[in-house]
Amino acid sequence: MKTELFTGDSREIMPQHGPYDMILADPPYGDTSLAWDRRVDGWLEGALAALKPTGSMWVFGSMRFFMATGAIFAAAGWRYAQDIVWEKHNGSAFHADRFKRVHEHVVQFYPNDAKWSDVYNDVQTTPDAAPRVTRRKRRPTHTGNIEKSEYISEDGGPRLMRSVIYMRSAHGRAIHPTEKPVALLEILARTSCPKGGLLGDWFAGSAAAGDACGITDRNYIGCEIDADMANLARARLQSTLFAAGQ
Repeated sequence: MKTELFTGDSREIMPQHGPYDMILADPPYGDTSLAWDRRVDGWLEGALAALKPTGSMWVFGSMRFFMATGAIFAAAGWRYAQDIVWEKHNGSAFHADRFKRVHEHVVQFYPNDAKWSDVYNDVQTTPDAAPRVTRRKRRPTHTGNIEKSEYISEDGGPRLMRSVIYMRSAHGRAIHPTEKPVALLEILARTSCPKGGLLGDWFAGSAAAGDACGITDRNYIGCEIDADMANLARARLQSTLFAAGQ
């Protein structure tokens, strides 16, 4: 599978390497006073132009971020499709007089001029449906005049994956301060990028999405503006590819 990570401004680099089946974006939210946490302008238009007609985009963000930028997404030609909530085992306490935030939103967008029915969407399921009993007759293993039949019970079954997904954060093993868990990115890749398709990671960070693509047999192109982080991410991807024998 193709795996490549560029260093530089995604607004300039990423549109050149599409079209993408799916775009993933984890931009700075602009929620803190940290020097790097500044909202990035002008990338939504380029992402839209680099997307396949059947593609969509998943964006990580806080509620504050999406409330502040919703009109910007719409003006750039993006339409809301659905969202999930990632529930973490820990969280951020920005204010002592408010709830501790232990979740992040991940919102899916698709082009305004597209039909949802044309967008690639592999609905994810889980095998943990509430137990149910299925009774069916089974012929006894011996012959003769048997007055009663033998029954079995079958429990569980598939159901639609729920929109609130609990998953431990990458704290303690992360190489980037806002690194997302690979397993969560796997879910997004399986949902919106066909097997063998191309996922574009606009704000790559640690390139955890590249690991997710390697696990799920998707091609990956990412871009990270911080050169030191990009080098760490490339080393991570090389290690993952080596372990997978690619």
